Amino acid sequence: MRAARDGNFTKAPHTSSGLVAELVTVFNELVDRSTHFDSELLRVRREMVRHGRLDERFTASPGQGSWATRIIEVNSLLDSLVAPATNATRVLNAVAGGDLTQRVDLHDGSRELRGDLRRLGRAVNTMVDQLSLFTGEVTRVAREVGTEGRLGGRAKVRGLSGSWRDVTEAVNTMASRLTAQVRDIALVTTAVAQGDLTRTVTVEATGELLELKLTVNTMVEQLSAFADEVTRVAREVGTEGNLGGRAHVRGVSGVWKDLTDNVNFMADNLTSQVRNIAQVTTAVANGDLSQKITVDARGEILELKDTVNTMVDQ
Repeated sequence: MRAARDGNFTKAPHTSSGLVAELVTVFNELVDRSTHFDSELLRVRREMVRHGRLDERFTASPGQGSWATRIIEVNSLLDSLVAPATNATRVLNAVAGGDLTQRVDLHDGSRELRGDLRRLGRAVNTMVDQLSLFTGEVTRVAREVGTEGRLGGRAKVRGLSGSWRDVTEAVNTMASRLTAQVRDIALVTTAVAQGDLTRTVTVEATGELLELKLTVNTMVEQLSAFADEVTRVAREVGTEGNLGGRAHVRGVSGVWKDLTDNVNFMADNLTSQVRNIAQVTTAVANGDLSQKITVDARGEILELKDTVNTMVDQ
């Protein structure tokens, strides 16, 4: 009994009979029940610590009363500690799987989480709430800009810090830059459609948007050069009467080159026709009736050619 008092639960040797034998038997049963509790404690500790089995519990004691109550209380203590961790694990697994609808229940049945366990549950729930808010805002901005074409949207997420705040600011920066770039390009192309060739895309851009910016600006420059040259040739020929003018537009191709060539072809034909008519009429005015108009002509110019040649013949 002194050894048991000092923590050494060694069974007493059996005696033959009598009250001492009965006392030894009862003492050894007491040692067995204490040993059972100790072995259960070691077993559960080993399963939880080494193998991570949080569902392991003490088996029922062979005794009653405080022995059974002790087992029940220890198992209840384990349940109270393990349940919040299991609940938090369930929520974190749901988050890892993309499910942001799960939360840690702070009221587990009739028991309410308190102290550090409650702080753990609230921390997990706060994290999920922030993730849900962040995801919802980013999804909204992406839908408005990418699907609905509504520029200017921004993700508004309060209370975020660290990486979540950095990601939110990066999304907003992306949306703002994209909005500015697209609106500037739209402004310039709208001006071109309305005949204003004085605007160019000035917003900062990189990558493919930079290529688009340079393409639009090149288009505006070519259109401006083309319009200036055509206007100059038309003014020289039609208004000032200076024949022989040609439109010179560098770097154009496709339709713009065809239009430039057509304008120059029209100017060349008009120049040769008018000059030939002027040459003949000048000769007639000088008394020379040996010259006729030989330049190719059509339409009203052809009629004028035939009229002048008939006049010369007559």
